[in-house]
Amino acid sequence: MASSDVHVRICEQEILKYDLEIKALIQDIMECTGPQSKLTELNADVKKRFHSLRLRIQDLEQMALEQDKVSDKQTLTTQVEWHKKQMLSNQTGWRKANLASKLSIDNLEKQVLFNGTDSNVRQRKMTKECLAQTTSDITENLMSISRMMAQQVQQSEETVTSLATSSRTIQETNDEFKTMTGTIQLGRKLITKYNRRELTDKLLIFLALALFFATVLYILKKRLFPFL
Repeated sequence: MASSDVHVRICEQEILKYDLEIKALIQDIMECTGPQSKLTELNADVKKRFHSLRLRIQDLEQMALEQDKVSDKQTLTTQVEWHKKQMLSNQTGWRKANLASKLSIDNLEKQVLFNGTDSNVRQRKMTKECLAQTTSDITENLMSISRMMAQQVQQSEETVTSLATSSRTIQETNDEFKTMTGTIQLGRKLITKYNRRELTDKLLIFLALALFFATVLYILKKRLFPFL
C-alpha cells in the first residue's frame, strides 16, 4: 500500500508539472506577435505536453481502478476527473491564445502593408501595451489557478490522512470486538463446564444417599426381622 501511495504521489506531481508547463506555454502563445514560425514552434511544444499529461492522467485512472479500498478508489477517481477538467480548460485557453496571437500577427502585417513606418511603430507600441495588459491579466489568473491547485493538493493529502486514521480506528475497534468475542466464548465454555460438573455432583450425592438408606434398611432388617 505504501508503494502504491508513492506511485500515486509521483504521478500527481508529474501531472501538476505538465499542467503548469502548458499554462506557461499558453501565456507565451498569447504574447507571441510573430513570426509565424515561432507560433508553430510553441504549438508543437504544447502538443507534446498535452500528450504527456494525457498519459499520466490515464496512469492515475488505472491506479484508481486497482485500489482495494472503495474510499481510496473514490478519492483518486475524483482527482482524475478534476485533472481532466483542468486539461479541457487548458485546451480551451490554448485555442483562445492561438486566436489572439494570430489576430495580433495579422494586425501587425496589415499595419506594415497599409501604414508608413512611423504609424506602424506607434501601432506596434499600442499593440504591445494592450498585450502587456492582457499578459498581466493572464499571469494573475494563472497565479490564482496555481494557488487553487496547491490548495486542492493539500486538501487531497488531508483527506488521505483522515481516511488512513479512520481505517486504523476501525481496525482497532474490530480487534477489540474480536477480543470481546473470544472472552464471551471462553465464559460460555466455563459456564457449560460448571453446569455439567454440578449435575455430576448431584447424581453422586443421590447415589450416595440411596446407598446409605439401602444400608440402613438392610441393617434394620437383620436386627428386627432376623427370621426373614
